[in-house]
Amino acid sequence: MKVKIGELAKMTGCQVVTIRYYEKEGLLKRPERTERNYRLYGDEDIARLRFIRHCRQHGMSLDEIRTLLVYSDHPTGSCDWINRLIRTHIEAVEQQIRDLEHLKAHLESLYHKCDGSREGGCGILKSLIDGENCQYCQTRQQRTGQEHP
Repeated sequence: MKVKIGELAKMTGCQVVTIRYYEKEGLLKRPERTERNYRLYGDEDIARLRFIRHCRQHGMSLDEIRTLLVYSDHPTGSCDWINRLIRTHIEAVEQQIRDLEHLKAHLESLYHKCDGSREGGCGILKSLIDGENCQYCQTRQQRTGQEHP
């Protein structure tokens, strides 16, 4: 079966612009072209795009997906390095969870700084204005090296 890019987009739930981007990035192979220069995708392309989308739904980066596609295209002996890639991805997800838990705790502490009345100003706004002394931001900056905005 051969389909044009719009049909491929509908079949996979992927936007046309994203399909073109994946082609540009080398994740999807350059498709055949019709005489009128329309892209034509076959079953292998459809399966590959579904694989890419499935990986993205698991939060994998394009570099991680690229690595998996190399093995998929040229399988060799052991797949231990795929296990390592997934282990590294799990560790990154665990760090994101810890970061989100810290953010949640910080937001909850902000929430409790405001009683809902405007007398004396809003405690949440005061805390957000005084970002220089934000313990959450300082801790995050130390861990990530990102400057405070």
